[in-house]
Amino acid sequence: MDGKSFQEYGVLPSALLWDGGLLFIPLWVVSEITLEESFHLPAIGSTGLKSIAPVQDSTVRLRGMLVGPERFAWKLALETQAEAAQRGSAAAAVVGALAGAVGAPGLAASGLVLVTTMTIRTDMQVKQLSFAATSTRREVIDVTISLEHLPRPSALGKLLDVASLGVGALADFA
Repeated sequence: MDGKSFQEYGVLPSALLWDGGLLFIPLWVVSEITLEESFHLPAIGSTGLKSIAPVQDSTVRLRGMLVGPERFAWKLALETQAEAAQRGSAAAAVVGALAGAVGAPGLAASGLVLVTTMTIRTDMQVKQLSFAATSTRREVIDVTISLEHLPRPSALGKLLDVASLGVGALADFA
């Protein structure tokens, strides 16, 4: 035995992070996904204006591993994507401009797009990103990502919430 840890990749990644442009980061080995939602209660006696303010906060936590010889490249890509999501990547701006040019400005997303079997969310921002390595698992970097959902009012968010039902059903079927 050569002392290296081994993790076999699946056909589909457990999670996918996309910056809205060119950078897709597949997370192949996700051991835990947590979706935490909190809802804001309206003030007693409030008027109909309460529907304008956001009523929900969502946080998604992913815990997994970056494995194999490309683990350092994925680590760098995650760090780069987390920083770029705060200000928007140039490629995401081009995609947004193209969406506006074809008459679909609501299809432009800010922040990151997260695709898992549990949920599909646009407008995600990396709140915390941590990496750990141990001597017992060689060629593995443990990663924990905490993403905050900061949606803009649009039909795209609701459309993708409905689409996540289909993705989850397909993943269960496969």
